[in-house]
Amino acid sequence: MLSSRGHRNVQELGVPWRFSHTQTYDPETNPTGLISFGLAENKPMRAEIAKYINEKVTFTEDSISYRSSAPTAARLPAAAATHLNNILSPNVPIQSEDVVVADSATSLGNMLGYSLAERGDGILVNRPVYGRFELDYGVEAGVEVVYADTAPEEAFSPASVDKYELALEAARERGMWIRAVLLVNPHNPVGRCYPVETLKAIARFCQKHGLHLISDEVYASCFFETDDPDAVPFTSILSLGLAGLIDPSLVHVLYGFSKDFASGGLHLGFLVTQNKKLRQACQAILRLHGASQAAVTIGTTILEDQAFVSSFTTKSRRSLASGYQLTTSMLEKEGISYIKGGNAGFFVYIDLSPYLPSEEELSPREREFSLAQRLVDAGVFLHPGEEHSKDVGWFRLVFSQEEDILKEGFRRLLSVLKSSA
Repeated sequence: MLSSRGHRNVQELGVPWRFSHTQTYDPETNPTGLISFGLAENKPMRAEIAKYINEKVTFTEDSISYRSSAPTAARLPAAAATHLNNILSPNVPIQSEDVVVADSATSLGNMLGYSLAERGDGILVNRPVYGRFELDYGVEAGVEVVYADTAPEEAFSPASVDKYELALEAARERGMWIRAVLLVNPHNPVGRCYPVETLKAIARFCQKHGLHLISDEVYASCFFETDDPDAVPFTSILSLGLAGLIDPSLVHVLYGFSKDFASGGLHLGFLVTQNKKLRQACQAILRLHGASQAAVTIGTTILEDQAFVSSFTTKSRRSLASGYQLTTSMLEKEGISYIKGGNAGFFVYIDLSPYLPSEEELSPREREFSLAQRLVDAGVFLHPGEEHSKDVGWFRLVFSQEEDILKEGFRRLLSVLKSSA
């Protein structure tokens, strides 16, 4: 017999299409395998980061111990602070004591939910947004993600605060206490960065209502050049002068290795906060979410080598720019609508609503599932209904693939869409 919590978590496994399919395609060994446009990995850069680790990382006894020795233990927070000062340009420099190290940004999201909210409380998020936040904040902490319904374009406007207000009031009317606002900047799945004035408006909203502001900045270095003169550059929430906007102790930034360093499997994440009590609360549960000492050894070596970090980031941005240009040119050629102005992340947010099946007996979401199944049957995966939108038919297409795989996946995608037209 399971607890009520265990029972609820079992039910999560039964939610249709909740989890991403794994890519099995290989042009030589498995040419009929599945190509996944659903999992946000920077595949073209994995070989380079693996090569660096194999050549440069030296494992010691500390790397397999429960805890590092005192001098070694301080190296990763210090290296992370230096790196984050370089890429986030904070208004107040990040100190090593401001950094909590855990096994991933995902775990840190769970820890924030657990430490900032009670079970049944809410965290406010605009949508469309990365759908697995419902799991990150809900599975253990029992915190509900509450959506402010913004259209993709509207989400980046200071006027979006009006929708936050409406969602906050609606939650209060049904007896829910909202504890925080969660931003994803650069945004997943739209691939844009928040303008400064919008960040300021959201910070003021949080201050007005006494809410924590969690800024998930795991794509902080994954922006790239485009031909769009209106593309908004990345601005970290920490780069703003927070005085007069929000109490700095309410602002918390998440970062990790999964995106900027193409190494999601390394499981290494960072929380940056000036809130000492919150850091202590997280430290108390780190025994459940601590990074392995092997990962700490790898992460420290990488972050202490800022020359490599700079070189790797430059190559990554070139690769992302190339993938984005190829993808958007194919979408333009085929007349498939997408949200323009992207310049960050691994994805383009595309509108496949014209290709949804017309069966009247299906619900709108089931029509998305039906299209997704047809795509899987053709050997390509797009995640239906998970990058939550108030409108059906929108999918996140992850373009961070080798060019030949991207083209083959797009060929399979078009074969289904053209048969649906």
